[in-house]
Amino acid sequence: MTPSKTQSSFYRRLYLAHLIASGIASVPAIVDATGMPRRTAQDTLKALQELDVRCEFRPAPGERHNSGRYEITDWGPIDRDWVARHAERLRRTLGYPALT
Repeated sequence: MTPSKTQSSFYRRLYLAHLIASGIASVPAIVDATGMPRRTAQDTLKALQELDVRCEFRPAPGERHNSGRYEITDWGPIDRDWVARHAERLRRTLGYPALT
């Protein structure tokens, strides 16, 4: 079954939050893990706030202005454990490659 645009957008946000919580926490790492375009990854990061998921950028000490990692500081109404348990199903539904 092909997910609707609404469902795929929601799943993409959940999966991205899961990746960040799992240590895949920079835009280049997210792009590598999912194959999504860089702009989609950036837009999805910004869209997490629409779910009341707080995602903050942590600059790398001593690095240039855009180097660093994202961190989920508040999952809001989202059950982090549910997302972790269903991450593989989310990944398959979205058609992203398996993590290595």
